[in-house]
Amino acid sequence: MLRVQSISFGYNDKFVLSDVSFSVLKGQSVALIGESGSGKSTLLKAIYGLMDLSKGKIFWKADEVLGPAYHLVPGMPYMKYLAQDFDLMPYVSVAENVGRFLSNFYLQKKAERIEELLQLVGMNEFSKVQARYLSGGQMQRVALAKVLALEPELLLLDEPFSHIDYHQKNELAQQVFQYCKQKGITIIYTSHTPEEILMFSDQIVVMKNGAIVEKESPQNIYELPSTEYIARLTGEVNLIPVRYFGVQNNETLLIRPHQLEISEEGIEAKVVSSYFQGSNYLIKVEVENQQFSILNGNPIPLNSLIKFNIIKKRL
Repeated sequence: MLRVQSISFGYNDKFVLSDVSFSVLKGQSVALIGESGSGKSTLLKAIYGLMDLSKGKIFWKADEVLGPAYHLVPGMPYMKYLAQDFDLMPYVSVAENVGRFLSNFYLQKKAERIEELLQLVGMNEFSKVQARYLSGGQMQRVALAKVLALEPELLLLDEPFSHIDYHQKNELAQQVFQYCKQKGITIIYTSHTPEEILMFSDQIVVMKNGAIVEKESPQNIYELPSTEYIARLTGEVNLIPVRYFGVQNNETLLIRPHQLEISEEGIEAKVVSSYFQGSNYLIKVEVENQQFSILNGNPIPLNSLIKFNIIKKRL
């Protein structure tokens, strides 16, 4: 459905995107991840047609996505883009913001559609409130409802839940992504939250310095990261020299905390801290002035000497 073909974009002789290529199938959710300044937000804008590419092409189905040089009003009609500034009209009501692009020909259907979307994002009680009186998280909810109003074929979301309280974020994300799956809406979104990235994406595109360095399933990105950079974008990771296991070379293993266990045999270490995480404890241990993290069901007293080993090695 979406084909990004060797695109580059830059300004002032500096490239922000460099030879980026990937494709997305209908109904997929794709997460763009990478450190700040890696080109994620710029790529979303390019896909929407908000900039003129230096080279390469973007296609949605058979239609080429063209930039401001070709369109008086930038953007493509079958896509919706939610930027981090929300683009709400401050002096009109929440309901009017959501229904901004809905037809007034059937007012009853319009009202029902607005109510449905406000219910989806948990903002139906604020339908008559002017947008300027909302908190940042509430504005983000309304902005999500607005971009969903016309059921776009492709939804581009830049940090869509960043302003929403932690206890509400997961429930809202589940509802939005499930709704889009049911409607067959394709999503490309950016996030710095590992839980969002792993739970809601079908594919993960990893960016660094304006280029794509990996495109994989969430499971492979998490369980079998190819580099430290990729591993740290989706959670904590240990860099353990293989010489600790009697192998005489300079290789380093990328091992998640849950892939280690405290055992009777293995690497000897001293416990330096223990953090309660609800369902388990994150145990920090020290070996030769290097610290590693292990998940354990119980706390371990500080300065205890323990041994640990790998539960699940990289294949």
